[in-house]
Amino acid sequence: MKSSLKYFVLIYCLKFIEGSFRCDYQYSPKAQGWFKPVVIPASWFDARLRCSLEGAVLASPTTPEILTEMRNIMNHSYPEYEIFTGIHATVSQGDYYSVEGTPLSTIAVGWAENEPDNKNNIESCITLNGNGELADRPCEVTRPYICYRHESHVEVTECGTVDPEYYLDKRTNKCYKLHTTGIGGQFMVIH
Repeated sequence: MKSSLKYFVLIYCLKFIEGSFRCDYQYSPKAQGWFKPVVIPASWFDARLRCSLEGAVLASPTTPEILTEMRNIMNHSYPEYEIFTGIHATVSQGDYYSVEGTPLSTIAVGWAENEPDNKNNIESCITLNGNGELADRPCEVTRPYICYRHESHVEVTECGTVDPEYYLDKRTNKCYKLHTTGIGGQFMVIH
């Protein structure tokens, strides 16, 4: 029973992979990209790493269309929370950029009341609330987040994934990936 469910899920996912990004992401034609809400809170650094390991980035409201999609996801998945965005000043305090390199000064999103305040001089990461307003917060506090991948042609590997680091072992007929970057200090092989 467990094996047949596993193969059903694999076939279901493969059906949507061709011409798409991943089966756990939803495509938005208006925002021209794929989105995945992650409700299990993580620090900003772990959220960024987890999105990156999936071939995506930590979502930032860099366009009105992406902002609208992020707000729609938030209102559906976690309306009462602030979520991490990819906007940060972890390299140089006060110099905010998205993980894609877009300066905050070019992003047309307003601040929440009394923000930014850089409370205790430790707030280097930007959150988004359900009203579509930004706030600066500590990066180490855990929050939900959204991973995003811009629309582009996606090559699917022989393992049925877009991640080129998976390889097919012909002896076992299974796919493996050695993670060289750990999350929370742990390394693992996933198949």
